[in-house]
Amino acid sequence: MRKPIIGFIGLGIMGKPMASNLLKSGYSLIIFDIDPLRLKELFDKGAAQADCPREIAEKSQVVITMLPDSPEVENVWGGERGLIEGINPDQILIDMSTISPSVTQNLSKSMKKKGVHCLDAPVSGGEIGAINATLSIMVGGETEIFEKARPIFECLGKTITYCGPSGSGQIVKACNQVQVAFNLMGMAESFILGAKAGVDPAIIFQVLSGGYAQTRVMDVRGPKVLVGDYQPGFKSRFHLKDLNIILRTAQELECPLPVTGLIHELFTAMVVQGRGELDHSGIISVIEDLAQIKVRSNAK
Repeated sequence: MRKPIIGFIGLGIMGKPMASNLLKSGYSLIIFDIDPLRLKELFDKGAAQADCPREIAEKSQVVITMLPDSPEVENVWGGERGLIEGINPDQILIDMSTISPSVTQNLSKSMKKKGVHCLDAPVSGGEIGAINATLSIMVGGETEIFEKARPIFECLGKTITYCGPSGSGQIVKACNQVQVAFNLMGMAESFILGAKAGVDPAIIFQVLSGGYAQTRVMDVRGPKVLVGDYQPGFKSRFHLKDLNIILRTAQELECPLPVTGLIHELFTAMVVQGRGELDHSGIISVIEDLAQIKVRSNAK
């Protein structure tokens, strides 16, 4: 069966390696991003360029968007020169951004009126997962459309889970981001408590990594935190954005999330302090300020 032409919009930290993996898998790709500097590397690998989202929709059978937040997705899907102006019946639109579940559902309803099939498919795994095509992908939408899109998802991730109707993928991603935030804060406070008591944080890392406290967050980010490396795999300001979505969704559902609320305030403080471009593991810096200590390993 001939592979569909894919339009890809949003070539940031996550989007560019995802698009690259689709090219490696033999898909023809048409790309668009507001920053033209992000396009060249993919042009060199064989991607074609579109001048706007409308042209992406006109020239592809499947469209993937990977954008920062709900307003950007709404604009690209439904704004001037947006996808809605160029879509065709039976086209598949896949939003792999992390946005509000209610926005996802509203966009899906609008597109369904035009005969277009929509999937929400947010991802987890950070930049490393995007580069290595090992992302966890959480999908909401119609099961039949999910199965049609599965070969595309298999080029991008390892754990691909159908979560339910439209918006379900975004709900599961919200749950994921709650847990990741907890793991980041648990690692931060553990390291700081040990360092404050005079124990080398590398020892804390070694012991916690070998026991019940082990997490993927610690495996991936722990060694970098020990040397103060906060080069972003996932920027703190984006995790704050996700926490905003989570708390708004919880409010709509009348679901109390007290600890999530506290972590939200700590991420807010981090961004206000001008650290929003740092990796989300950099949340430890807020606690370092409060404790008046820097977590650094003495190990050679």
